[in-house]
Amino acid sequence: MNKIFIIIVFLAFIYAGWQQIIFVPGQADQMPMEILSKAMIDSAGAAVDLAIGLVGVMALFLGLMKVAEAGGMLTILAKLIRPLMVRLFPDVPPDHPAMGAMILNLAANALGLGNAATPFGIRAMQELDRLNPVKGEATNSMALFMAINTSSVTLLPTGVIALRAAAGSIDPAAILPTTLFATIGSTSVAIMAAKIYQRFFPQKQITHIKDSETGAKDSSTDDTLKDASDGYPLWVTLLALGILSSLIPVAILFGRSVSPWILPSLMVGFLGFGLVKKVQIYEVFVEGAKEGFQVALRIIPYMVAILVAVGMLKASGGLQIIVNALSSVTANFGLPAEALPMALMRPLSGSGAYAILASIINDPSIGPDTYTGLLVSTLQGSTETTFYVMAVYFGSVQIRRIRHALVTALTADVAGVLFAILACSLFLN
Repeated sequence: MNKIFIIIVFLAFIYAGWQQIIFVPGQADQMPMEILSKAMIDSAGAAVDLAIGLVGVMALFLGLMKVAEAGGMLTILAKLIRPLMVRLFPDVPPDHPAMGAMILNLAANALGLGNAATPFGIRAMQELDRLNPVKGEATNSMALFMAINTSSVTLLPTGVIALRAAAGSIDPAAILPTTLFATIGSTSVAIMAAKIYQRFFPQKQITHIKDSETGAKDSSTDDTLKDASDGYPLWVTLLALGILSSLIPVAILFGRSVSPWILPSLMVGFLGFGLVKKVQIYEVFVEGAKEGFQVALRIIPYMVAILVAVGMLKASGGLQIIVNALSSVTANFGLPAEALPMALMRPLSGSGAYAILASIINDPSIGPDTYTGLLVSTLQGSTETTFYVMAVYFGSVQIRRIRHALVTALTADVAGVLFAILACSLFLN
């Protein structure tokens, strides 16, 4: 992110400086460097205004998610996923703590609970490393978990919905069907890619290590992991997946009629779920809302940095040159050149991509409800910061040889972009 930020700023300065040198007085009201200076100040102020406007919406959604989490929705999702997980990860014993941690991580990601997903992901890697016969080298299970984590099915991209609402979208929840479609597609590709690529990146063969040597049986487990280790029958999981999959064509075909109902229904549904589970709804909601307030404030520095850089590039005229050069190629694939920086940034930096998303959907010439606005919103909700996640998860167990993990995750990222384009095209048509 450091290099990207510097490159954008330097390109803007160099191009604006060149325009200043060849500037002819009388051709414009302001000189290029004056326009650049004004864009820096305006973009910094706009970033803060946007983040402050985001506080209320972010607090609302994280408050609702806190109620759902306190009611045990995370565990319910974990039990639904488990029958599939034991088949995807045959090398991991069904009752091993790694299985419970992986399931909880994916369930948290599905609900948009990134803060809860990361600790579970790190715990999963640590437990998987206990089963690892070659320390410092990623196993097939680690690579597959990383790929699924990168492209995990997303049911509720709360942060993106909040940002769209703050940007004045008339339909903030329009990305729910498109994100679900894109993530189901990218996750399917991630699983197939991991199974194929592992043949070309064989792991070192050593003598089998007993469970007692890996510490598998001695691993301490908390109540949450134990709950996730139990699952519903396979037919329940298949029924839930069938219902979930059937919602995609319905949402795409009747999305414009259904989408106005989504947000009010989510609020009533989550609060009703908490009521049934006897959650202290008001207190728990307020606790989650406090986290939303803190999250909105934490992203201000990131938004200021990237919005100022993008604002400078746009004001200098350099962004328009890049757009013109790429639009003839990317437009043929349904990816407008304005959305290309978002697609490239997302695997590198979550905060950077988030800020680019904000700059795009708050651009009066684009807005959140156009095809481009819907596409970048879907990209943010359906792809992951691959390099960051790999650094954190693999770093927690000192994995140095990642084998096919990176190429599998990047394949999932590309698939996510392609499925997002397809979903947005179908939704708007």
